[in-house]
Amino acid sequence: MTFSIAAHDGEAWGVAVASRFLAVGSVVPRVVPGRCALATQAMARVAYLDEVEEGLSAGLTAAAALERATAGDAGREDRQVGVVGADGAATFTGSGCMHWAGGEAAGDSRTAFAVQGNILTGPEVVEAMVSAWHAHRGHALDARLLAVLLAGDAAGGDARGRQSAALLVKAPGAGYDGCGVVADLRVDDHPEAPTELARVHGLSTLYFGTAEDVEPLTGPLRDEVSRLLAAAGHAGPVEPALEAWMGEVNLENRHSPGAIDRRVLAVLRGSPTG
Repeated sequence: MTFSIAAHDGEAWGVAVASRFLAVGSVVPRVVPGRCALATQAMARVAYLDEVEEGLSAGLTAAAALERATAGDAGREDRQVGVVGADGAATFTGSGCMHWAGGEAAGDSRTAFAVQGNILTGPEVVEAMVSAWHAHRGHALDARLLAVLLAGDAAGGDARGRQSAALLVKAPGAGYDGCGVVADLRVDDHPEAPTELARVHGLSTLYFGTAEDVEPLTGPLRDEVSRLLAAAGHAGPVEPALEAWMGEVNLENRHSPGAIDRRVLAVLRGSPTG
């Protein structure tokens, strides 16, 4: 019913998933930085999330924790699970999973992934996802996982069509106010769920990302920013006016003293009052 990737890269851990299933993000993923990224699907046994995490916390390898959890489940042959732990990754596809079903896992303590899917158009979905994982090496994990998901969707994805998708990525000190959440995004019911997830992810990186490609507030740029801020109702000294406006439009995470982030500048230039 679903295709997913669980992965870690350095300190970032995450899961991306899509399915012809309502609100797949409420069932499939579990992410605990430094410990696990898990995906349970195909007649999903949600208890696997606790059981596998407990095994990993007890010092078992990803493969051993997965084996212990599935061994105690009489319905395991109808299920599918992807596990990434501190040592590497493992994936399980029961013999009773609806065709086409399969997966691939690889990696070590530095970076690892588990890709799996069932009721897919064919093995090309998993193959495309694995290729995208390698092709996007060096990208931030949230962007990398989204690229993997979109590759699987483009290759055929769920044979029944699209309905929901989700992206959950965590890393210590990342995200809004350093809360540790890089992305926690769900599209619960949409005819083009993976593409809609990508759109929402773009907004998430805008609002919750940190300053990048900043330009000093000097010369003509300072004058332009001052004029645009005044038109938006924030007249006065540029720096405090800019900070106040950014808080008002939820861009405070991108504040950079004495400078302006390129994406903030684009929003300011495109403001209806600017």
